[in-house]
Amino acid sequence: MGCASVERFYAEISASTATLAGLIDGADLTQAVPTCPDWTLRQLATHVGRAHRWAGEIVATRSAEFIPFRAVPDGRLPDDPGRHVGWLHDGAERLISALRAAGTDPVWAFGQLRPASFWARRMTHETAVHRADAEIAAGRQPVIEASIAADGIDEWLGFEDLLNGGQDSRRDALGEGQVLHIHATDEGLGEAGEWLVRRDGDGIAVQHGHRQGDVAVRGPASALLLVLVRRLPADDAPVQIIGDRAVLDHWLAVTPF
Repeated sequence: MGCASVERFYAEISASTATLAGLIDGADLTQAVPTCPDWTLRQLATHVGRAHRWAGEIVATRSAEFIPFRAVPDGRLPDDPGRHVGWLHDGAERLISALRAAGTDPVWAFGQLRPASFWARRMTHETAVHRADAEIAAGRQPVIEASIAADGIDEWLGFEDLLNGGQDSRRDALGEGQVLHIHATDEGLGEAGEWLVRRDGDGIAVQHGHRQGDVAVRGPASALLLVLVRRLPADDAPVQIIGDRAVLDHWLAVTPF
């Protein structure tokens, strides 16, 4: 499961949802979200609330099949601004309740049956990154707790295999033999906070460890995650880049979130 426990995931889903709800409460929901091109705050909030209900429906029904995103009941942000906060909290609570009840029961997850707890992790990072989107739109500097951010990096680096069954569209993000070293400097993460990403034939291989790469990017796990998912430009983040900067720039250009 990575650097965080299932209970920690539940707590993060609740906390990130609460932050997002606070940011949209009374806000101008037509405001653009800079890190989600073409989205407004209303669309961002709707996406998060609907995603919680969608994953919660998959888990609650123990569905072995894909459920269309828009087919989930109550998937639209209410017109009444007074209901916005409650609607977001309700979606998160439904999801967490369904996850607690399901435990490790198998459910649909991107074309495979996986333990329901898969969705605890997936929705944690979905919510945390979109909470960061809302904070950036509000002019704040988002910070994701280190163990959650490190697990988010872990999930993000393995996400392509999850979606495409081993067909890695990132294969051109690194040249043959090139290595990207990602190093989270937060206390207590140890080897779980270091990743070696390299080109491996027709795909990308990722392992934990420490060795010199063509380029290394070092800093707090929160900043590293937000750089990797292109929420923060590397030059504006508290990270250190050592080695061939062009390798990192090319990786970021080829791996949008």
